[in-house]
Amino acid sequence: MSSLATHFAGGRDYLAACTVGLPSRATVRAVRADLDAAASGRPDVVAASQAVEEARASFARLVSTPVSHVAIGSQTSVQVSLIATSVPDGAEVLCAEGDFSSLVAPFAHAGRGIRLRTAPLSELAAAIAPDTWLVAFSLVQSATGEVADAAGIAAAAARAGARTLCDLTQAAGWLPVDATMFDATVCHAYKWLCCPRGVSFLTLSPALADEIRPVQAGWYSGDDPWSSCYGTGGTLAPDARRFDVSPAWQAFVGAAPALALFADADITATYTHTTGLAARFRDGLGLAHPERPSAIVTWPDATGEALAQLTAHGITASGRAGRARVAFHVFNDERDVDRALHALGVRGIENLSAFDGLVYAI
Repeated sequence: MSSLATHFAGGRDYLAACTVGLPSRATVRAVRADLDAAASGRPDVVAASQAVEEARASFARLVSTPVSHVAIGSQTSVQVSLIATSVPDGAEVLCAEGDFSSLVAPFAHAGRGIRLRTAPLSELAAAIAPDTWLVAFSLVQSATGEVADAAGIAAAAARAGARTLCDLTQAAGWLPVDATMFDATVCHAYKWLCCPRGVSFLTLSPALADEIRPVQAGWYSGDDPWSSCYGTGGTLAPDARRFDVSPAWQAFVGAAPALALFADADITATYTHTTGLAARFRDGLGLAHPERPSAIVTWPDATGEALAQLTAHGITASGRAGRARVAFHVFNDERDVDRALHALGVRGIENLSAFDGLVYAI
């Protein structure tokens, strides 16, 4: 994984890609150059618009979907709300218990008699009912790192005639993803894809796109945005671009090289690297391995003691829902695992790299 790690200036002791990713060297250069140009009185809007399209194309490659199915935005909650406005009055939406609020809240507050029901992620497929209109879930859970049985959920939804919405925010960048498995996906790119905050994506199947009203249409939703700046906006784009919102240009300038980096990478190698580090960490703490490997490891930490130990040793981690949480990405290696285990009081790890697979006592 060293080939990807070289694209980042830092990463040692940073175990929080699940909270916010680190900018690549290319992202830093691009944003600085854009700021310098603007400060000199030479803002380049044409280049920024080109960066938007480059970012869109790279994301499409990354999640194995046609670029015509990808809309751009700035926040996943806004893109989920777009779908929530098109749920029929009184219809049922099924979500995973404890999922991230940006995915669940838009349906909870949609009104119009929409019925929100939840089930444990492991039971989500079995909980789909004949009258379920939409199943919404995160491919990787933020609070626990649990990886959903996406194929099982998608198959059960298809049998019931339900639509699927999958949040890829905690998955895209380390986990192989095929967005065409779902009717819709959303993804904010500031975590594992290491983009500036303010870059998000929505993918839609043509069938679901036909059911959604472009209630957020603006000048950037036009077939030719630069000719739809006034009045009703003219003719909307014929593909998913009709759901675009005006992009945060500087954020996309920084996102374009980051997304190209991950789209060009060997995602299988990235998956092996990140989940391998997580497995090593699990072994060190004596934690059970999940059915589906994850790059995120969490464990009970109601008092915050474990997080405090990591922080005291200069390690950046996070705590969510009463659990300590660490994440391993392309800029991490075995030394990060060893240092985190040492911070947590695991004995005998000085030569841990020579003894892969051993479980060490706390």
